[in-house]
Amino acid sequence: MSVIEAIILGIIQGISEFLPISSTGHLTLAGKLMGKISTEHPEHWTAFIAVIQLGTLAAVCIYFYKEQSLNAKMGWFISLGTVPIVVFGLGFKSIIEGVLTKNLYVISGSLIVLAIILAIAEKTAKFKRSMEDLTWKDALIIGVAQAIALIPGSSRSGTTITGGLFCGLTRETAARFSFLISIPAIFASGLLELKHSLVFMDNDMLLATLIATIASGISGYMAIDLLLKYLKKNTTFVFIYYRIAIGIIILALLGMNIIQP
Repeated sequence: MSVIEAIILGIIQGISEFLPISSTGHLTLAGKLMGKISTEHPEHWTAFIAVIQLGTLAAVCIYFYKEQSLNAKMGWFISLGTVPIVVFGLGFKSIIEGVLTKNLYVISGSLIVLAIILAIAEKTAKFKRSMEDLTWKDALIIGVAQAIALIPGSSRSGTTITGGLFCGLTRETAARFSFLISIPAIFASGLLELKHSLVFMDNDMLLATLIATIASGISGYMAIDLLLKYLKKNTTFVFIYYRIAIGIIILALLGMNIIQP
């Protein structure tokens, strides 16, 4: 992997991790087009994605640094919301790391279906509750939504924002808690895969991964700021339309045999 490819993949990760459009879906599509995903060792791609997420983790921690001491109960809510993804992640680890989760049919289907569910949330949500109104039930519901994001193409921010909207949160609050609840999951998966990836990564790959991680952190910070400001005055429909469009494009590319599943 070249330095330019690493930077491109890092930027894609940083932007798509926090916008509700699926980082896994976009990275996998880019990886397929670049010829970087091995069918014999798909777990290597899974490890690469998990490790460069540490860059976006740093972006979250830096962006919300001043807010981390504002409300002690938020730590408990974040911990509770992390439980579902840990349970499902460990239970379906072999499937998550396998070829199925790199399948573009699965990714395109998830992009479209979850876009429709987000649209339903937009149409039915009350948008009345802020961070101060969060309860343990909200944290658990959003945590289950985060676990659904283990399905490739779903989008961690997309499912958790959707869960937050169904709970009656404002769009900005749903996005803010979505970012915070991602910290433990990204940290755990990133460090675990980093440990495993050190076994098979050579020096060139380690350098590319480091560069991609830095690029994802920078672009991720910008994406957080952009989305929070955007959702103060706008709906998520631009992302809904984009998800459906990219899902259809992927299906079209598959149908024309331009890319392989």
